[in-house]
Amino acid sequence: MFLAQSFKSATLALIIAATAVPALASGHRIRVEQYGWNNQVGGGQSGHGQRLTVIQNGGSNLSINTQDGYRNRAAVGQSGWNNSADTDQQGHRNAVGVAQMGNNNSATVGQYGHRNVAAVVQTGNNDTASVQQTGAHNVVAIVQD
Repeated sequence: MFLAQSFKSATLALIIAATAVPALASGHRIRVEQYGWNNQVGGGQSGHGQRLTVIQNGGSNLSINTQDGYRNRAAVGQSGWNNSADTDQQGHRNAVGVAQMGNNNSATVGQYGHRNVAAVVQTGNNDTASVQQTGAHNVVAIVQD
């Protein structure tokens, strides 16, 4: 019994170390804080110098973030319950926001190009925002109450 638990712990540590090495080698930074329960974060980073921050205070929030290219920035937020944020950045020097303080909000942001800026703030309940930016130097800001 103890040997099986030790093996599982060692395997888990090896998987975490193996997946963290490419992120550290390419200068990526990820920070995730989840205070509630049943929150989920997923995604991936490739390229160089990606930055991602996800903080989910409530419960049953979902954040999926992918970054491909270099020096893309994303930060999510989400404070209530059942919020969903999906960001996809391909290119370089793109920036995303999102925030969502209420419940049952959904935000989808896709950036394909370079130096695009998007920000979404949804403070109420049951809001939906979708942004797709292709090309360069596009700017969008959505605020819903």
